[in-house]
Amino acid sequence: MSEYFFPKLKAVEALAPYRLRTTWSTGEVLEVDVEEHLRNRAGLAPILAPEVFARVHISEWGSSIEWIDAEFGADNVFAWATEQAGKVSHEMFDGWMTRNGLSLSAAAEALGISRRMVSYYRTAHKPIPRQTWLACLGWEATRPKQRTLPRALPTAREYALAHD
Repeated sequence: MSEYFFPKLKAVEALAPYRLRTTWSTGEVLEVDVEEHLRNRAGLAPILAPEVFARVHISEWGSSIEWIDAEFGADNVFAWATEQAGKVSHEMFDGWMTRNGLSLSAAAEALGISRRMVSYYRTAHKPIPRQTWLACLGWEATRPKQRTLPRALPTAREYALAHD
């Protein structure tokens, strides 16, 4: 986990099988289901045992949650919990930038926001508003080539032709 990532994990508690309650430095308390992540990695199979899962704790340096010798980075857990709560995560935002080959400056220009705000969103220093995420998706769908904005979304046919 990057030292620039925010918020910080303050507490973790095992709930029903494969669900965790996480408390963050922002005051947010988010529940996250980690079953899919545990089942998709063979090395994590021992954690599926309820008595092992119940021993979850924050790592010594506070940058991850761990069981025995296995761990999940706090930034990943925060992203999973945010997405499961129906919000936009910093990982979704970073994925949009990566898919589209956008630098901080290019993403800022594309969205009409400051470079600093893009950095805040990318590192989870600020929550990403729904309208900003919708703007990301709209920009990706239209991919404006010039500084003028499109007046309408492309038809399905136009979109398919532009993305071949």
